[in-house]
Amino acid sequence: MTLITVRPEGLYCEAGDFFIDPWRPVDNALITHAHSDHARPGCRHYIATAISAGILTDRLGSAISLQGVTYGEKLKLGSTWVSFHPAGHVLGSAQIRVEARDQVWVVSGDYKRCPDPTCDPFEVVPCDTFITEATFGLPIYRWQSGTDSCRQIYDWWQSEPEHPSLLFCYAFGKAQRILSELRPWSDRPIYLHGAIHVLTEIYRQVGVPMAPTKPVAAMPRDYKFAGDLILAPPSAHRSSWMKRFPQPQTAFASGWMAVRGARRRRGYERGFVLSDHADWQGLVTTVQATGASTVYVTHGQTDVLSRYLTEVQGLNAMPLQTLFEGEGDS
Repeated sequence: MTLITVRPEGLYCEAGDFFIDPWRPVDNALITHAHSDHARPGCRHYIATAISAGILTDRLGSAISLQGVTYGEKLKLGSTWVSFHPAGHVLGSAQIRVEARDQVWVVSGDYKRCPDPTCDPFEVVPCDTFITEATFGLPIYRWQSGTDSCRQIYDWWQSEPEHPSLLFCYAFGKAQRILSELRPWSDRPIYLHGAIHVLTEIYRQVGVPMAPTKPVAAMPRDYKFAGDLILAPPSAHRSSWMKRFPQPQTAFASGWMAVRGARRRRGYERGFVLSDHADWQGLVTTVQATGASTVYVTHGQTDVLSRYLTEVQGLNAMPLQTLFEGEGDS
């Protein structure tokens, strides 16, 4: 690696004197998105998309030094030009393009190619070197549309009019995508765990349309939630919080539900395949579309995807060790 190298603090650009999604505190941190494995506390100064500011300050604290930028805006940092481009992952997510010394590098962060009504669609950014994620970098992972998956969620919810339907999903990004996709089919309020409610209100403040919601905590203690849909993070599964809901049906929405046995191992009655990461085809077609001749593959199925890109696509591809985690459990 030349323009961007790996240091103990994270991905570093010496020509611009900044880090991208550092995993240790640094002076200058460029952030692709606000998930906790990419946006960590303690940095002196952050640069990220302006639309992600609400989520970032909720997670890192309102006192952080944060410079918000728009998609495509060019910044001069040291001897580099830097710009942020939509990644289609969650609200405000971005790929980061770095140009210097006749080289163009793009760090993808996390991304997906499926339409998502809660964030800007992925933009192909031509480059010489592409650092791609590989969370679902196996040919078995192929997604249907979010609309189709959420239609299945709606039908599952409607099939249980007598008891609560508890759907577990990641609090940031996945929950809001489900709420937005369900909006055309129902105007009934959907109830939210507190961790999801806070982030959903930030989405509403920037104008993302979603189904009506209410926090679970706002309901009377004797309310039974019969026939209601409740969204909660995976950390609430099998917790004392669930005692509030008599005889619920349970489900989990995640890309991991594409693997037989994953639902059973995690103890859910039903699984819905819905991911905010690119599937196998999305990863391969994206790498091809960038025109990159060198590809670094990080977090996820790095060996499988890099070997495929080398042996089948004829690219100079190799795994890159980082501390990013892909689709987690919180």
